Amino acid sequence: MIGIVGILLIFVMVFGGYIAAGGKLGIILKSLPFEFMMIGGAAAGAFVISNDMSGIKHTLKDIGKVFKGPKWKPEDYKDLLCLLFELIRLARQNPVGLEEHIEAPENSSIFTKYPKILADKEAISLICDTLRSASMNYDDPHQVEEVLEKRLEANLHHALHSSHAMAAIGDGLPALGIVAAVLGVIKTMASIDQPPEILGKMIGGALVGTFLGVFLAYGIVGPFAGKMKDVIEEDGHFYQLIREVLVANLHNHATNICIEVGRQNTPGHYRPSFSDLEEALKEVKSEAA
Repeated sequence: MIGIVGILLIFVMVFGGYIAAGGKLGIILKSLPFEFMMIGGAAAGAFVISNDMSGIKHTLKDIGKVFKGPKWKPEDYKDLLCLLFELIRLARQNPVGLEEHIEAPENSSIFTKYPKILADKEAISLICDTLRSASMNYDDPHQVEEVLEKRLEANLHHALHSSHAMAAIGDGLPALGIVAAVLGVIKTMASIDQPPEILGKMIGGALVGTFLGVFLAYGIVGPFAGKMKDVIEEDGHFYQLIREVLVANLHNHATNICIEVGRQNTPGHYRPSFSDLEEALKEVKSEAA
């Protein structure tokens, strides 16, 4: 919703200011379809050239994040801490019993309590792979932390591809606007024998290309790329929380301490209060009993 408000604000302020200053939209509206065809078409072509099909689909999908915002909400962070609490406690009480849950999480009585987390393949893979490694005696906290850090960095790098691709297109739009404007000037020069009022309109139409390129770059595409980057990085905290809790577990801290480490490493605007989390953990314990 906030994204739509931002777009409306841009258009109202730019074109409203232009009209309030005495500008006429006629010349812009007349030239806009042709200029947009040249600039938008060239930008789309450059985007296709510089990305493979996977990157194109990834970018188009991530555009929705500008309007939806981060995937993970405060309630999801609390659910994740409860899930990890159950798994760590089971791993310490009954290591053999843990295997059925991490080998087939889709059939697990623990994982199925948290359907949103279960639906995220990377989160489930991160949890199950780390717990499985610990059960195989690969439990050096420092080595595991390094492995998880590299994995998270690689995942974030891949996830940020869409924002980088969008930013690259935004950087090129002003130049494409100049290309469209130059073509408009060439057209105008071919009609140099026309009266000044006609030449004025033709030059104005040519300048629409420069305007459109800069406007799209800094008013639409650039902010889209920045917002996509922010949302992707924000969602990355969810996976970092998994790392923090599981590494604390490998240090053999008490289960409640492992969860508290995770809670305190959760970003402030997502962090559940100590009392809320304690209440949720009590419910988990009572269900298990």
